[in-house]
Amino acid sequence: MNDAPMNKHGGPQIVVAGAGSVGCFVGGLLARGAYDVTLLLRPALAETLLRQGLTLTSFTGMDEELSPDMFGIQTDPSCLAKADIILVTVKSGSTEEMGRLIAQYASEDAVIVSLQNGVGNAGILKDMLPERDVRAGMVSFNVVNLGGGRFHRGTSGDILIQKGPGHVARTLSVMDLTFHERKSMIQIQWGKLLINLNNALNALSGLTLREQLDSMPWRRLMSDQMAEALRVLEKAGIETAPPLGTPIPMRFIPKILRLPSPLFRRIARSMLTIDPQARSSMWEDLEQGRPTEIEELQGMIVELARENGMTAPLNQNAAELIREAERRGDGPPGLSAHEIRHHR
Repeated sequence: MNDAPMNKHGGPQIVVAGAGSVGCFVGGLLARGAYDVTLLLRPALAETLLRQGLTLTSFTGMDEELSPDMFGIQTDPSCLAKADIILVTVKSGSTEEMGRLIAQYASEDAVIVSLQNGVGNAGILKDMLPERDVRAGMVSFNVVNLGGGRFHRGTSGDILIQKGPGHVARTLSVMDLTFHERKSMIQIQWGKLLINLNNALNALSGLTLREQLDSMPWRRLMSDQMAEALRVLEKAGIETAPPLGTPIPMRFIPKILRLPSPLFRRIARSMLTIDPQARSSMWEDLEQGRPTEIEELQGMIVELARENGMTAPLNQNAAELIREAERRGDGPPGLSAHEIRHHR
């Protein structure tokens, strides 16, 4: 692959492997930027996009409609064979399956970027594809599927990927979508995991992210859960770095969450922009009756605590309540911060 940005007239072919909310949004913006993009996705979503195309909206006011002839729509993984760049966006539980498909179909020269939650997915892909160029990545913004082929970006942020040969970040950056490269991703991924611990709390609340952050009881619970997780990571010898472009170390975030609301809002606005309707991806999973990634978030903190002779009761409460909501299958339960804190 050449180092300079290229378009579909001789440029890199991009396959978004396992396109859901984030994958369709990112792939759609790349297609709008004149890249040759194929979305590999589930049959039901493929049918929707073939019929209605993609509509991409954002808290910034962006509103773009892409007709189905502007990007490829595939349910057959053999489309991986043509990819120069593969953006992996499947849920964590499907990482191994996607790794097998990449091994079976993709060129050995393809660059594979994991744009998944959690800290272990890129490692799984690297173990399964030892001779391939596999890179960790992190999407720092939130995207929600509004139905009918509409995908809405609810928070600010860019995409970070691990540095490697060539200028992949520069190649992939287009209008409204910026990629950056970092020499090491692991500390940033742990930092993102700490931020993503709120995914479960937001899903359990049924509130929008802004409503949740405007509530002192919810911010106290978010603060205490993150502080608990930070103690576990410190005991385990795991370092973290802020994922959202802020210089504020992760250990200070719990204190910021506990500030009086007017001061908190002022600081939060300088760190992150949140759409009034934004909710977490885990809320969407419960709403749609899909499995969540709770084991890669609170589940991982609870397991690390156990391995290091500690307990993490707030993280355990959140994990148990999400698992219970998954089993019931009737959507977000609409719990209060008090009910989550004192769940037993």
